[in-house]
Amino acid sequence: MQFNKAEFAAAYGSFSQIPACSRMEIAFAGRSNVGKSTLINKIFNRKNLARVSAVPGKTATINFYQLEHVYFVDLPGYGYAKVAKSEKERWAGLIEGYLNSERDIRLVFLLIDMRHAPSADDLHMIDYLVEAELPFVVILTKADKLKKMARQARMEAFAQEIPYFSELTVIPFSSQTFEGVEQVRQIITELAEEGD
Repeated sequence: MQFNKAEFAAAYGSFSQIPACSRMEIAFAGRSNVGKSTLINKIFNRKNLARVSAVPGKTATINFYQLEHVYFVDLPGYGYAKVAKSEKERWAGLIEGYLNSERDIRLVFLLIDMRHAPSADDLHMIDYLVEAELPFVVILTKADKLKKMARQARMEAFAQEIPYFSELTVIPFSSQTFEGVEQVRQIITELAEEGD
């Protein structure tokens, strides 16, 4: 796949606006400020394909990007405290509406900040994906921000903190060193080829 050929397709503020599914979809989920936009830009080798916001909780829409016969779906970040309850409920409706739908979701990339224990929202999302039998890969963002010993300690802690950890595909990712980018591209390429 020529990753740098990805394009922004559309943004939707409510689930009812999203047109019927017409191709396979790969989704990105994670709490606000975990680095979803940064990851998307690195995968597709584009600076501003997904707009990186300095203000957490800014992505309040479901954003669709397209490449060949695949849609990449950036879900709103969850768990940002400084947002009105009604806005949080709208986001939850967007995320759950999307994940509960009959869409052709081949994979969810679930992003968790490597520096911290998973939040209650992260664990809720993992439980949800397991229950719904949606395949997912955990991406541990901001990996470069930890020194070797701290990183090792976090990985050992994750094994206890994240359910089914030993059975999951877990990819440490860094936007600085590009660690994990090729692994993510490889997974996407394999899924795209299966869908041909």
